Amino acid sequence: MDLKPENSGSETQVHKLIEDLKCESVDVQRFATSELRMLTKHMENRIVIANCGAISLLISLLYSTDLGIQENAVTALLNLSINDEIKAAIVDSNVIDPLVHVLETGNAEAKENSAAAIFNLSALKELMLRIGRAGAIKPLVELLENGSSQGKKDAIRALFNLSVITENKPRIVEAGAIRPLIALMDPALGMVDKAVAILANLATVSEAQIAIGREGGIPVLVEVVELGSARGKENAAAVLLRLCTSSKRFCRQVLKEGAVPPLAALSQSGTPRAKEKARSLLCFFRNARRV
Repeated sequence: MDLKPENSGSETQVHKLIEDLKCESVDVQRFATSELRMLTKHMENRIVIANCGAISLLISLLYSTDLGIQENAVTALLNLSINDEIKAAIVDSNVIDPLVHVLETGNAEAKENSAAAIFNLSALKELMLRIGRAGAIKPLVELLENGSSQGKKDAIRALFNLSVITENKPRIVEAGAIRPLIALMDPALGMVDKAVAILANLATVSEAQIAIGREGGIPVLVEVVELGSARGKENAAAVLLRLCTSSKRFCRQVLKEGAVPPLAALSQSGTPRAKEKARSLLCFFRNARRV
């Protein structure tokens, strides 16, 4: 890299810390990664650190068996990836497999920060497929299910990006994502919209439709149609339409849950896409009764 820093920062200090990353002493590496982690919090230091050659060394330390070093390294890389130009250099340094390794082996904070870094990188469309193929989905789903509140938020954002790609959809379902996504549709958790949006992406494949029905998603989706945000209602209606048109059993269950009144209201007052989905579903119900 040869990016122009906003200011020079403490370039001498950075060079010394980068040399310390190469040291065989675990204590020295832990101190150096901790200092670099702190420095990367400040925007003006990030390009200096990248220009001094830290990226490849930090990536190699994602495989450290010392959990402190691993956590410091992944957090520094997360902070560096906020800069779009540095993000491109991180991607070019083959960071995906090491980040997946941290997701699988790191401590709680390292896993969260690895998920956040994967979210940053998955915004690049060309990486969505690579991340899915690298095995990131299963540990992201585990974080979605068992992580802290912040860990769940980092995982759900990453999974949302990955769920856009058709090849990733069966992987996300097979990894067991449907159950925790439905659990996260509790309004108290503040993640309803993102969880429903992922379900809307996944519901285009039959595996997801079956899993949503099996895991008790229908009553929760009907509740979102009635009480959710404008975007939540829109995506919940889209999922219900997919379910009903794929299975008479699901259709009967949606009707049993009392979906018609909130769908009728949505068909009059929702977003344009929500109105269209609600009207299509109500029309489907009418036609099904005539058969």
